[in-house]
Amino acid sequence: MDEHRLGLKPVYRRVWAPRGKTPLASVRPRYRWLYMYGFVRPGTGESEFWLLPTVNAVAFSEVLGRFARLRGAGKGKLLLLVLDRAGWHVSGRVEVPGGVGLVFLPPYSPELQPVERVWPLVDAAVANGQVETEEELWARVEARCAYLQTQPGLIRSHTLF
Repeated sequence: MDEHRLGLKPVYRRVWAPRGKTPLASVRPRYRWLYMYGFVRPGTGESEFWLLPTVNAVAFSEVLGRFARLRGAGKGKLLLLVLDRAGWHVSGRVEVPGGVGLVFLPPYSPELQPVERVWPLVDAAVANGQVETEEELWARVEARCAYLQTQPGLIRSHTLF
């Protein structure tokens, strides 16, 4: 489980261009953000994404609670989530629902987090393009996340290491 931020600020990727031609990308950076909370199961490629306008301990607690209810966590089923040590993950204000266990990665080790490798797949929805409005950003990212949820083989190939 991890969070990712996308916004109206452009995401640039390398592109092919004829020799001597410089590819152009229109830029109008604006600082409004959309946060994705991503859950992946590397062994099966199952994924789930939650889109929210903010990231903090309260929002994280809400997502954890809803995720636990949807997955049936409780006395008979334990969910273990691998997390980094972001401030909102370790905050005393986080309410961890019953049936959910949190396993924290060592500090400064994002390369150990499987879901980190999914974010470039999500970024593809807006890479090298200009998003005019927040509504367009939400629509593009929502469509991309819905597509990725139907591609467990792709998710598995990026997260099972």
